[in-house]
Amino acid sequence: MRLNILVVALVLVTACTTAIPDPSPTLGPEADLEDTVAPTQPLWPPVPDAPTGALDQDVSDALDRLIPSITAGSLDADALDLVAGSRDARLAWLISDMLRFTQGGLAEQALAEAFTELTGVDPRADDRFGAITWLAVTNLLIGWDLPAPPDYRERKADLFIPVEPAWEPFFADEASAIDWRWVSWGGVLIDDRPSGDRDPCPRGCIPSLDDPTLTSAADGDWYADDRTIFGVVVNGEAVAFPKHIMEVHEMVNLTIGERRIGMPYCTLCGSAQAFLTDAVPDGVETPVLRTSGLLSRSNKVMYDLVTDSVFNTFTGRAISGRLHDDGIVLEPTTVVVTSWGEWKEMHPDTRIVAEDGGIGRSYPDDPLGGRDDDGPIFPIGQVDPRLPAQSQVLGVIDPDAGPVAFGVEQAEAELMAGGEVRLESVEVIADAGGLRARLIGGDELPAHQAFWFAWSQFHPDTAVWSGTFTEDVAQASPRSEPDAYAARMCEALAELPELEPQLNVLREGAVEAVDSIAEARASLRDARRLVAAAGPWPSGAAFRQAMLDSLDQIDAQLRAAAASADDGGAFGDTLAAIPFITTDRVEVELQQVIESGFRC
Repeated sequence: MRLNILVVALVLVTACTTAIPDPSPTLGPEADLEDTVAPTQPLWPPVPDAPTGALDQDVSDALDRLIPSITAGSLDADALDLVAGSRDARLAWLISDMLRFTQGGLAEQALAEAFTELTGVDPRADDRFGAITWLAVTNLLIGWDLPAPPDYRERKADLFIPVEPAWEPFFADEASAIDWRWVSWGGVLIDDRPSGDRDPCPRGCIPSLDDPTLTSAADGDWYADDRTIFGVVVNGEAVAFPKHIMEVHEMVNLTIGERRIGMPYCTLCGSAQAFLTDAVPDGVETPVLRTSGLLSRSNKVMYDLVTDSVFNTFTGRAISGRLHDDGIVLEPTTVVVTSWGEWKEMHPDTRIVAEDGGIGRSYPDDPLGGRDDDGPIFPIGQVDPRLPAQSQVLGVIDPDAGPVAFGVEQAEAELMAGGEVRLESVEVIADAGGLRARLIGGDELPAHQAFWFAWSQFHPDTAVWSGTFTEDVAQASPRSEPDAYAARMCEALAELPELEPQLNVLREGAVEAVDSIAEARASLRDARRLVAAAGPWPSGAAFRQAMLDSLDQIDAQLRAAAASADDGGAFGDTLAAIPFITTDRVEVELQQVIESGFRC
């Protein structure tokens, strides 16, 4: 049963109160911040003292026995006792690595107890660090930024290479810029298939898609207009990459606009990027990008198939191998995140990856199945508290001021309202329902979207624009979040009773021109802007997203109606099918947010 939006608003108003309780605590390292928190002052346990210099010989010998016992699946308890008894907190990094391959049972318990003996802290007793022992231990270590123990790279290699021998070149480079403390196993093996190989990985990897078949927009009608694509334009040639295909492959190598492109998609970071891989010096072979199966603070570790050189996926900088020696930094280009319908409307000559990728494969609509809905599932350490960990930002490098980040929802709302989105010398502009960046009044700057935790951890000195609530988000206590949320959400709910009658008129077919559709879409955009601008409050995030999705579905139907205006029968049917604002999901999330203390 659908609740009339007027009833929904009435329920909220009659329950009115100005006292909103504190939001429910969220799990993960971003929770429980101090009232006047700064990005470097979260309430985590004090950093334990760590010695310097070489390990005692008996401890070193114990490690030499302990690590092979882990890879053999039979923990050497005596060796572990010697290591733990050293009280050398640096060795907690190796305990973390061992836990990655020893989850569950007595061995996990023994390793967790060794970690506590080494550091004086049991992270399993604190929900902020994660429910899984390995996740809790590693989040805590990254946040502490403890130094690595002597010979850490070599000993870590002894743990990792038996799992995947093809990782050996990465570990072998003594001069690499890889911070091995951050590197963990993502649960899959390396994609080292030859370039152009379209067969699946025989041992289990995330297979790159090389030179997929591209079809015209007309032949892309298999992909619904409201579904997400990643759009790239190079030398005037536009290509759309369906999100669900990218979720399966996470890496594409192809040619667009006569340029060779490597396109990683880190699903854990919510970040699709594109690099001009042919923009390398003479004498350097064009890299072929692949997924290694390793992660660095939850970010995909990509590498070059030609040279086995590892890249920092976020910056495009080579950090190991021959390309690191040569100082190679891949040149980025913009990726626009938008819907297929809006992209092809703005770029009618676009092509789109074929439904089967050109390799005869079928792709599920939702390969991840909501895997990341409850927060990061791999270690990330502390999260810069200026924004929620998984809020989407548009990241840009200002050539003068350095990295800047723009809250995506806030930027879209501001642009939709006719405002300007500017920070330092960068401005954000709308493109096909997504966002691009450029120098104010000047040339385009490469940009891509990502989760805030990912952008901020690889660009810790980033400046942040987040719209109306920039100052509040950056400086205020989490206890002010419900008020900031309610200020805009209640304003939006007050607009909806005026929108619903407009939509009813359209549903009943009582219109003679598309002008009425344009008026309804304008009202819809006003309401959506207010919903999108609702301040960050974890307890209200699901209701806000449900409202945004509902309004977006209505807008998609209105656009479809406008497109069918010349066909009388189809026009009427399309209008009659306009969804209602209050979906089942909206009703459920509304009830949840009211129980969390939301009032108008």
